[in-house]
Amino acid sequence: MKLSIVATLYQSAPYINEFHKRASAAARQLVGDDFEIVLVNDGSPDNSLELAIELAELDYHVVVVDLSRNFGHHKAMMTGLAHAKGEKVFLIDSDLEEEPEWLETFAQQMKTDECDVVYGVQDTRKGGLFESFTGWVFYRLFRVLTGIAQPDNLVTARLMTRRYVKALVAHEERELNIGGLWVMTGFKQSQRTVRKHASSPTTYTLARKFSHLVNAVTSFSSLPLVFTFYAGLLISLSALFFIAYLVFRFYFISMPADGYTSIIASVWLFSGLIIFFIGLQGIYISKVFSEVKQRPYTIVRNVYGSAQERIE
Repeated sequence: MKLSIVATLYQSAPYINEFHKRASAAARQLVGDDFEIVLVNDGSPDNSLELAIELAELDYHVVVVDLSRNFGHHKAMMTGLAHAKGEKVFLIDSDLEEEPEWLETFAQQMKTDECDVVYGVQDTRKGGLFESFTGWVFYRLFRVLTGIAQPDNLVTARLMTRRYVKALVAHEERELNIGGLWVMTGFKQSQRTVRKHASSPTTYTLARKFSHLVNAVTSFSSLPLVFTFYAGLLISLSALFFIAYLVFRFYFISMPADGYTSIIASVWLFSGLIIFFIGLQGIYISKVFSEVKQRPYTIVRNVYGSAQERIE
């Protein structure tokens, strides 16, 4: 099979039929009839699954992977990639904010650049000032704390070769951040600037964005743990210097230490730092706990329209 188009479904009912129509047209223009469209239902609360199954019954190109519950966008994407059979794999969101027609230009760039991945980045991040600022902060903090050069305003849409996809799905983290995995998997990758539409409201609240940042950083870097060591060392040294200063005052200036308020403030500060550092280590311990259990990161309830059926 020459091409797989992979997309996830979550509250996608208003878009799924048009997505199927446009993705099929883009695929036929590129590879003829030798393609598949893999739709992963990530526990969508609407009737996305029913609509996808109807498409699979009408069009043998469609494969529907139904997950047993909502596992999250990144894990659903990895599951879809694991089920894809094509020599080239085009990953894209199904809500039409990213255009299926990008497939042709991505394929042209892949051929010209002789690369394994062509990925999209937004020319201007969609949303208002707050959305742009939080995105700017996220990407810079992620790069500083992990050392992974993930580009700004990365979108889901990307065209990948079979060998790249095979290497990508070989990662077996249970708590994964797919953006970091895209970069650290390596191979030659080319960037293409795209314009993402705003067809649906974002489901990422500020709390979810912060949680996503914490998960992304702790999944790829031990730098926060190293930071706690140096922070503790700095605090200890500053405390020793302050004690030495108090002793000097007491013996040479005859001025006893005073300031009940400053003592309480110091206790409050250092107690907070201790709890923060313990909590940070707890996050890493929880990730180790999750990984050693070796639970699957998604559970597939059913697959409608298998590759074997299409071959036969």
